[in-house]
Amino acid sequence: MKKIAIIGKPNVGKSSLFNRILKQRDAIVSDEAGTTRDVKKRIAQIGEKEAELIDTGGLEERDELFDKVKDKALQAAKEADIILYMVDGKKLPDDEDKKIFRQLQKLGKEMALVVNKIDNDKEEQNVWNFYEFGTDKIFPISVSHNRKVGRLLGWLESKLPEQPKLELQEAEEPDFLELLEIAEEGPKKEEEDKEIKVAILGRVNVGKSSLLNALLKEERSVVSDVAGTTIDTVDESIIYDDKVITFIDTAGIRRRGKIVGIEKYALNRTTKMLERADVALLVLDASEGITEQDERIAGYIDKYKLACIIVLNKWDIAKKSYEEAIKEVRDRFKFLSFAPIITLSAKTRKRVDRLYNLIIRVYRNYSQWLPTSQLNRVIKEAQMQHQIPSYKGKPVKIYYATQYDTKPPKIALIMNRPEGLHFSYQRYLINKLRENFDLEGTPVILSPRKRGEREDENS
Repeated sequence: MKKIAIIGKPNVGKSSLFNRILKQRDAIVSDEAGTTRDVKKRIAQIGEKEAELIDTGGLEERDELFDKVKDKALQAAKEADIILYMVDGKKLPDDEDKKIFRQLQKLGKEMALVVNKIDNDKEEQNVWNFYEFGTDKIFPISVSHNRKVGRLLGWLESKLPEQPKLELQEAEEPDFLELLEIAEEGPKKEEEDKEIKVAILGRVNVGKSSLLNALLKEERSVVSDVAGTTIDTVDESIIYDDKVITFIDTAGIRRRGKIVGIEKYALNRTTKMLERADVALLVLDASEGITEQDERIAGYIDKYKLACIIVLNKWDIAKKSYEEAIKEVRDRFKFLSFAPIITLSAKTRKRVDRLYNLIIRVYRNYSQWLPTSQLNRVIKEAQMQHQIPSYKGKPVKIYYATQYDTKPPKIALIMNRPEGLHFSYQRYLINKLRENFDLEGTPVILSPRKRGEREDENS
């Protein structure tokens, strides 16, 4: 698949064009220079063809952080097949822009100069100044007004190879009763899902981007001591053990009172990404210990019912013994008691390789179907060992249990009085399930239901 890189200085509209081509608001757009810092990649439909579209950070030399952002952007341009160099049409041509443009021309790739912010015919006269760049492939556009963007897209489509298209039929979603009937037919075979989406979560400067780079074995994310370096989410995939593992490096989450400027977009984008994630890597700083903010972030994992692995990063400079650190984690994150804990150092890459197999095992548990006969045996034995307390003086009985969904495992308990099943007894049942099935790393959802009752949309 061909790669298209959008390159240019800050605030020329690169992320806006990225979103316009994708036909969705994916990249964060802001008037603040330096909003985009990492390289962002997405598959874009351009006419009848597809390409990998790459949004890059601004080409600006200001400090160490911006130097790294510029290096990443230029590297993306070198790896791309087509380069869109973007400039601000309301300003005169910039000597630094011309210098970089001519350097990129020497790469011998398909390249166009995109002059943005040309909002009307009068301003289009300014485009003549940009022929100084030494190219006739100039596209005057206004992304915000969607002016003449179609001509640019037409040119891009002409540079992409023909691709066969597959037509997929959309399947209807079965209702809750149908799911129960299917589940009652017998044990399920685990569905083969080739992609695992892994969100890397944590507060600022705990080493999330360093961990992503260590996992990918390349400098994919910009790493800096500047707090909040990662603003937008960064996706990258690898193939491991016949699985595609897509890592999502999210922006560091601060306390709400300390979120300023474009970071509010980062928080919204991070929470949106969690809706499509499977496994969360909760990254903690072993050199500093656990904070209240770590607990708040862990709450997102509980909210979205994700599988979880707790990563104690910076273990090479940890201040506590292994036993002390594990005890602190278990004491502070009781609601993530199912999550395995791994100690590592993203900086030295020590023990990072162990994460791959752990992710696959946790995901397998997260997406597994529990055999109905074994499930009912465990539930029946649990009731025999500890009878369900009565509700308003009347007996409470579980007739049978059946799993109706995965990610995480969701189990319906068909009962006479579902409202009478106390949460403490539900916790007891979940613990019994964990004793009998491999459910490490995944939450388990129990849904008490009366016979014939349908699952509501919010469950």
